[in-house]
Amino acid sequence: MHTPLPIHRPALLPLAAALLALSVNVTAADPSPGERRSTLEDQRAVAVTVYNENLALVKETRRIPLDAGVNRLALRDVSAMMRPETALLRSLSHAGSFSLLEQNFDFDLLTPAKLLEKSVGRSVRIVRTHPSTGAETIETAEVLSAANGVVLKIGDRIETGIPGRIVFDQVPASLRDRPTLVSQLQSRQAGVQDVELSYLTGGLSWKADYVAELNADDSRLDLNGWVTLNNQSGTTYKDARLQLVAGDVNRVRDEMHQRRDMVAVAMAPMAEAKAMTQESLFEYHLYGLQRPTTLADRQIKQVALLGAANVPARKELLLDGSGHYYTASVGEIGRKIKVGVFVDFANRESAGLGMPLPKGVVRVYKRDSAGNAQFVGEDRIDHTPKNDSVRLKLGEAFDVTADKKQTDFRSLGRSEGVYRSESAYEVVLHNAKAEPVTVTVREPVPGEWRMTEQSHPHEKVAAGTAQWKISVPANGSTTLKYRVAVRM
Repeated sequence: MHTPLPIHRPALLPLAAALLALSVNVTAADPSPGERRSTLEDQRAVAVTVYNENLALVKETRRIPLDAGVNRLALRDVSAMMRPETALLRSLSHAGSFSLLEQNFDFDLLTPAKLLEKSVGRSVRIVRTHPSTGAETIETAEVLSAANGVVLKIGDRIETGIPGRIVFDQVPASLRDRPTLVSQLQSRQAGVQDVELSYLTGGLSWKADYVAELNADDSRLDLNGWVTLNNQSGTTYKDARLQLVAGDVNRVRDEMHQRRDMVAVAMAPMAEAKAMTQESLFEYHLYGLQRPTTLADRQIKQVALLGAANVPARKELLLDGSGHYYTASVGEIGRKIKVGVFVDFANRESAGLGMPLPKGVVRVYKRDSAGNAQFVGEDRIDHTPKNDSVRLKLGEAFDVTADKKQTDFRSLGRSEGVYRSESAYEVVLHNAKAEPVTVTVREPVPGEWRMTEQSHPHEKVAAGTAQWKISVPANGSTTLKYRVAVRM
């Protein structure tokens, strides 16, 4: 008997690293006896409806020959993240011609690691190659373990790791080379039928991304909307009829994990013919792409959602206050306080929009003096109905700041359970720009309140909110003074 060449290896080699050099002399599993395979070549149509939260409804039509009686049908190339309890198979060409007896979802895929795992307790052949002569020796080994490394019994000795090339005699029937739904059905007639398979799956998600470009004086903007689709489901949907549902659909939570990907949206003009249609669906909105598209596995795809030009916009510089300093003596409140920069626009047909906007991120650009588009900020919007308004916070002003202090505070005591106080404030707004600006000063005043003195007229925009519109000259400053009486 030929003595195998000694091979020196580590006592324990991790399975993942060992499999990098593993050569497996097997081919894909043959169909089980009596099993009829259906692949994407049988597919006649596919429709995919994707929801916001990593959920999609897949409907595909396949043309399949069936025998009269019991059929075992293996539907390959389905989503690897299918929720099998939602799978429904029915005949379109001969309604009610078959009934389902049993359904199994095989997602244990054929890999070298899985082959070893399924071969525990079985015999395999080990092929060793002499490094100098190239001569091969073959030994029979029993696979004792494939957990955290490989343990083999060869003759009267135990070896760990991969001592050579492993040859498997067959592929276990439970392993598939791709996700497969196996349906056992009773057909009342023989012949070719168009069958529809529908199911819910994870691994498909979408989000909206918007690109806005402000004009020179920030009074108008161009808005493009894009849908970013992420397919991590394990299969490809070729020439699919694509629909998207925007809205917060209630779901019983499971263990599917959502993957989030950040995608930069290029500033590019949108072809009007590519925009999506939309309609109401229950309490949600359904968007439909007007042409078929292919969602390849492991692909992030962007399709046009909407495009609008010269949308009226309004920029606002906002100094927002706080209610805590109206009930106590605080002195100086802050120096060089940042002033927020906001842009508002209306989602109306008269503004060139009027389409329900799915939630997403709006990235805003503006062209510099050389004509180059520069990023000036971004904000996230929620689902925005038609005729509603959109408000974006883009950042904080560099050249516009504020100093704020409390100049007086008087506690007037408590009477009949009501606390009274009176306080005065001074807000100095600074403008280092070469042009004048208007700053909105908004103060949330607690309790019942009344302005007793003010240098500029205020507006009571809400029960607990006072607001001023203050003009600040170029390279100058404006001081707002006011006194307020509070009852709490």
